[in-house]
Amino acid sequence: MNAVASAQVSRDTVLAWLGEVMDPEVPVVSVVDLGLIRDVEWQDESLVVTVTPTYSGCPATEVIAQSIRDAVQARGIGEVTVRTQLAPAWTTDWMSTKGRDALRAYGIAPPVHRAAAADGTQAIDISALLAQRVVVPCPQCNSRKTRLLSQFGSTACKALYQCNDCLEPFDYFKAH
Repeated sequence: MNAVASAQVSRDTVLAWLGEVMDPEVPVVSVVDLGLIRDVEWQDESLVVTVTPTYSGCPATEVIAQSIRDAVQARGIGEVTVRTQLAPAWTTDWMSTKGRDALRAYGIAPPVHRAAAADGTQAIDISALLAQRVVVPCPQCNSRKTRLLSQFGSTACKALYQCNDCLEPFDYFKAH
């Protein structure tokens, strides 16, 4: 694809391509539906994709960046830059409904609350989460009779819960 044709590829088209790039740690949710893509823009003849990782030390950051480059270059875009933007920090509020549904179908409970209120202030009382007062429905049977086993699950952004009805353990993607 030449530079003129490349510049004509719309932001929506690029986002659709990136909607096929799955998160390497949760391969059923795309980087778009996870809310990692902050911006897509053309600068001269280069496509620049700005990404905010789930946290600054996320071990999958480089894998995600390479997957983004690969997906775009496979469509004929030669010049691709993936920028990492750490501020504002990623929040689970940026996840799409499709992403939340995909997590649930995969067996991971999506965040129960928003991390921030509409005015930007903290929406959930963290002490309530730590005191285990947050009810997290089981992604397997939808029971609300669940209990926190550990504040940390398979990754730092998840907590480990267990359902008291079906007895299945499951990860909960913590609101942050």
